[in-house]
This record gives sequence, structure tokens and C-alpha cells, in this order.
Amino acid sequence: FFFPGFQVAPETKAVMKWLRSIPFVLSASLHGGELVVTYPYDYSRHPLEEKEFSPTPDEKMFKMLAKAYADAHPVISDRSELRCGGNFVKRGGIINGAEWYSFTGGMADFNYLHTNCFEVTVEVGCEKFPLEEELFTIWHENRDALLNYMEMVHRGIKGIVSDKFGNPIKNARISVRGIQHDVTTGN
Repeated sequence: FFFPGFQVAPETKAVMKWLRSIPFVLSASLHGGELVVTYPYDYSRHPLEEKEFSPTPDEKMFKMLAKAYADAHPVISDRSELRCGGNFVKRGGIINGAEWYSFTGGMADFNYLHTNCFEVTVEVGCEKFPLEEELFTIWHENRDALLNYMEMVHRGIKGIVSDKFGNPIKNARISVRGIQHDVTTGN
């Protein structure tokens, strides 16, 4: 996933270990500086290509997750092109990460490739580093969208994989026909 010589910060390593130890299924990374929800892959299949659409096998699910957030956000869902993020209006406030800009080492890509966790990146506001007095407004703009997104955890397949005696099977591989991305059961 990472290139030779790529430095991973200790806190990132800790999160990666945590994600592998608990069967998370949904997460979001919150950033500032734009109004858009991005989804994997963030790294282009062709590293020298900028702005290249790079879908995962779960493209439809990721679009649904990103739309769940964007549609519930009062500013991202605003159709005005005169705000920051205006260039994402025609896309419904969402975009494939690599199609926006490609970068390596993103947590959303790591989560998809190495855990059962589907992650989107939410650019929560126009300011990269908002002032303290702006945080209350940003929270209120994102609160219902976050709750709507969290409710998406109930979408898709869920249940218990067990043997003939009813005992849960750890690390059972689950495949869905037509999607080339398996997930495994938790502990």
C-alpha cells in the first residue's frame, strides 16, 4: 500500500492497528478547505495521471454513502455555484477522490484494501483552518449529515456466520457475486 521510504506517523500506525483489531464497517475522515465528500480510490491507478476516475469494486456503495452525507449537509447540497465547492455542485457534492486529485497513503484507501471499513473523506468547510468562532457553525452544518451517514451502517449485508452448531466463525470470507472485494467476519 505504501511506497518504500514512505514514512507513516506513529498515530497513523496506531489507527491502522486499531482498525485491524476491531471489525469497523464505516468511518469518515473530516478535513477543511472545501465542501465535498470524496470516496476511494484516492490514489490513481496510473500514478502519473492526475484527476483520473479510479473506482473501487464497491463504487455504487461508496457513491451511496457519499450522497447520504452530502444530501444531508445544508451547504454541500446547496445548488449555488457561487460558494466554495461550487465546482462540485453538478456532481451532487461528491467525487471519486483520485478524480479530484490523486495521492498515496490515504486512510480511505487503506481501510478499503486492508479492513472491512468503508471510509469517505468529508471536506467540512471552506476554510482549511477555521477560526474558533466558526467551529460552532461548522458543527451545526455537519451534525445532521454525520448522523445520516452513521445510519448507513445498517445498509448492506449483516448477520452472523456460524457453523452447524451455531458457533460464530472468525475470519470467514464473504463474497458478493459481481463485486471483486471480499470482507471477513469479526471475532
